[in-house]
Amino acid sequence: MDNTKYKSTVTEAFNKAAATYDQMGVEFFTPMGRRLVERVSPCPGERVLDVGCGRGAVLFEAADRVGPSGHALGIDIAPAMVEAARGRAASLGAGHVEVRVMDGEHPDFPPASFDVVTGSYSVIFLPDAPKALHGYARLLRPAGRIAFTSPVFTDDTFPFLPPVFTELIPERLLRNLPREWQPEALKRRFNSWLGDRDELTRTMVRAGFADVEIADEHVELLAADGTAWVDWSHTQGMRLLWQHLPKYESAQLRTRLIAELDRLRGDGPLRLPTPVRFVLASVAA
Repeated sequence: MDNTKYKSTVTEAFNKAAATYDQMGVEFFTPMGRRLVERVSPCPGERVLDVGCGRGAVLFEAADRVGPSGHALGIDIAPAMVEAARGRAASLGAGHVEVRVMDGEHPDFPPASFDVVTGSYSVIFLPDAPKALHGYARLLRPAGRIAFTSPVFTDDTFPFLPPVFTELIPERLLRNLPREWQPEALKRRFNSWLGDRDELTRTMVRAGFADVEIADEHVELLAADGTAWVDWSHTQGMRLLWQHLPKYESAQLRTRLIAELDRLRGDGPLRLPTPVRFVLASVAA
């Protein structure tokens, strides 16, 4: 994988999505971020680094926990995301929140700068995430904690989406994805260390962490209807598929997904329990 091209692609995608990211009336990233912060439980006065902060689903939850005596710093590779989060901080009058454009794989901070490092659906996307984890351990103070989320990767589900989509999206359409996002490539990249609990624990220990806790929970993805979910899907990971589908295939898939999701929801909103892996660990005191 060409890391420079990969990062430029990710930056461009998130810059384009920034205006609507997590703003389409679909709830998922915010409740997932809230749960991550609940698990790591930042304390008043602590310093938090949120990697790949986006519009701030984790950042502002953490800022509430540390309070004005603490500091919550978000970094993101996409300038448009940083501007969105910075604008939100200004509107809230949150002077203890800071946001910077920065590559999460190479955070530019002195050692022992933070008490907590978080990353919701972000750390795992770094080209060499295991190596980056070692760098985060260096940034933590004694007894500092790291917490991040990941999809629950299995060999029989579509990566990054609730299991129902394995049935709803024809596998032949996935061949339109760029080579590094093909199912086989994703399995090699993610399942090899994130899908196996023992290997994930060993990876964390090699990176300098201890007391590794891995917990899988279902976070409910809530949307008004099938149309709302499909529109929202253009602002998150599935946008890569939409961007590379021929127009007629895209139109057909849109129609199919809306119909099937509306059938699933019945008379109420669409509720999709989505398996999420929460990983917590600490450095030595």
